[in-house]
Amino acid sequence: MSVLKNKIDFVALVSVNMANCNGDPLNGNRPRTDYNGFGEMSDVCIKRKLRNRMQDLGNPIFVQSEDRCDDGMGSLSERASAALKGIKDREEYAKKACETWLDVRTFGQVFAFKDAKGFSVGVRGPVSIHQAVSASPVEIESLQITKSVNGEKNESRASDTMGMKHFVRFGLYQIKGSINVQLAEKTGFTEEDAATVKECLRTLFVNDASSARPDGSMEVVKLFWWQHNCKEGQYSSARVHRSVHVTLNETADLPSGVQDYTITVDELPGLAPEIIDGV
Repeated sequence: MSVLKNKIDFVALVSVNMANCNGDPLNGNRPRTDYNGFGEMSDVCIKRKLRNRMQDLGNPIFVQSEDRCDDGMGSLSERASAALKGIKDREEYAKKACETWLDVRTFGQVFAFKDAKGFSVGVRGPVSIHQAVSASPVEIESLQITKSVNGEKNESRASDTMGMKHFVRFGLYQIKGSINVQLAEKTGFTEEDAATVKECLRTLFVNDASSARPDGSMEVVKLFWWQHNCKEGQYSSARVHRSVHVTLNETADLPSGVQDYTITVDELPGLAPEIIDGV
């Protein structure tokens, strides 16, 4: 496996239809929006989904969610100790961690646990991902919901206790990211790893369904993937990301689907994107 040699930039267009793509726990779990009403998905949320897809594809992952734990470890500290026990040299520790877990050599990781007795290691990963933002302001709807039975036999509350469910009526979000070659060389991130990240982005919402995100409510519409011909990149990541334009059609006051947008990509001489249909 060869270490990545050329810089990569990518943009994924994601549609959200009657779903809560990323709830804000500080705002009653309502879908995240900025002060202008544009929808947001945090980079942490996106990385969680990418890690889940990496795991689905059979890759060992360090930061596993509790419901997806596949090695019996109850914490990150326990997982790190089991795999890296006895290593005290920081460089060797980082190297072994990167060799062991795909998400560590992809996104990086800080290893600083109570049982480490002052020994800590930081790994900077080559894949950086922006917070996703919708192309237009999104409309948030809220529904009151009820339960039909009590959870406990002697529960004092009535069985029709009210709750709330929030969702985005429709939004088209842009996920932007880059892969840095200098950091890839340090973590051992390979061409094959880059291909795995691409596939994870293409299938981002496979096995991600929940009551807040029913199957079919979240879709990767298009994935634009630029592989430069050098380490530093032929253009800046900002310019590459800006080359994708998502414009609301004049006939659509309130977008209800991808068909209400026109998607274009500026030509960058010498650098053409691979355009992939998502799932």
